[in-house]
Amino acid sequence: MQYQEKKFTIPKLKGISAESIKQHLGLYAGYVKNFNAMTALAGELMKDSEKNAPAIAELMRRRSFEFGGMRLHELYFPQFEGGPKALSRDSMLGQVLKQQYNDSDYCLEEMRHVAGMRGPGWALLYFDQEAKQFLVGWSSEQHIGHFATLPIIVALDVWEHAFVLDYGAAGKGKYIDAFFENLNWSVCERRFADTQK
Repeated sequence: MQYQEKKFTIPKLKGISAESIKQHLGLYAGYVKNFNAMTALAGELMKDSEKNAPAIAELMRRRSFEFGGMRLHELYFPQFEGGPKALSRDSMLGQVLKQQYNDSDYCLEEMRHVAGMRGPGWALLYFDQEAKQFLVGWSSEQHIGHFATLPIIVALDVWEHAFVLDYGAAGKGKYIDAFFENLNWSVCERRFADTQK
């Protein structure tokens, strides 16, 4: 099966330029293309798996990186569609965040702190349906550091490609502010509602 690049309708954003989004979407398209190419190559190499064992091992590791990049960006870009919308304190997401954190703003501060750590990666807000609690996590690469099986409610890309064009290499903090300023929380509210079905 060939994976298809998804299309996103992203409005003009405050603090994140159209050119930055264009380049970022191109990077996402590369993840889809690379994953498909690696999958095809793996099939060829598997025809003589003993001879190609080292190449297969490296390919499979890299393939999971490309897949993670594809899927995380498919969570990232829709969060801008429809324009910014504040978190509804009365939504199911707003209510459960308040239960866990007493004030849902504290969760945002935790995400900002994790996102602002040195180095590239992703700050991710997960919901553990079994424990019925939120977890803020860090994935230094797209396929490393995840809380296995947990659905992602908010995906914040803090690789340099997300902000360097607009803010330079030292501008991560300003980009994080811009991300939350442009975030359409209704998308995240729907994701959380899906975990309750």
